[in-house]
Order: sequence, then structure tokens, then C-alpha cells
Amino acid sequence: MLTKQPIAKKLNASADVVWEAIRNIGRLDVWFPIIETCRVEGKGAGALRYMTVAGGGEIEDTIEEVDEISMRLTYLRPLSPFPVTYYKGTVEVFTSYDGLAVVVWTIDFESEPEDTASVAELVRSAISDGIDGMEKDLRSA
Repeated sequence: MLTKQPIAKKLNASADVVWEAIRNIGRLDVWFPIIETCRVEGKGAGALRYMTVAGGGEIEDTIEEVDEISMRLTYLRPLSPFPVTYYKGTVEVFTSYDGLAVVVWTIDFESEPEDTASVAELVRSAISDGIDGMEKDLRSA
């Protein structure tokens, strides 16, 4: 069952500053409390991101697209400790009327029907925490 879980937040930083942080595809271990380590191999589309999760588990991401014009990054997650058979993340940065960034992070995933609600809640909570962590990190830079 394919499920779409969007998370949107306005940040107290400019869209350009937020996009620069996202397009570099690292620092997830700083932003996300659930992620202990994050290592990146390569740059742009085709880059690989390897993470370990608090409490055990490995995550691998393949960066599919880094669209500089649209400020959109897309990645596939072929390895995850979560009960999903498909996982695709899209992170978009928009400029609000006041010049601040609005981040829309959308996860498309497939899971067994009995796992869908718990995975959607995990994703919503983790991504929301990660966006908050990114904003905090940008303020301290």
C-alpha cells in the first residue's frame, strides 16, 4: 500500500540558506535525534548516504535528484530498519512571502497495511524533529 506523508514547516532562515544545507545531503546525524552517524560518498545525483540509527539499524539512501532551480532533493532508501518495502523522500524549499524558507519534506512509502499507521507516525515525527534540528543547526552556524 503506497502512502504519502508530507511534513511542512516554515523556518526562521532564508530559503537560500536552507537549500544550501539540504543540497549538501549530510549533517542528518546533527539534525535528526534518531540518527547517530551519517556518512556521504559522492556529490549530487548518484551520491550515497549511509546512516546508523539510535537503538540499532542501518539506513542507506541513494540521491536521485538535486534540482538547483526548483530547490528540490529526491532520494530513495533501499535499506532501512523500518517495515517498508519502498521509501522515497522528496525535500523541497520554497520562499515565503516574507523571504523565509518553507520546507516541504514528503515521504512516499509502501508497507503492509497493518504497519502503515505506525510507519506514517514514525516518519512524521522523525522528519518534524529533523527539520527542527536543521533550523537549530542553522541558527548556531
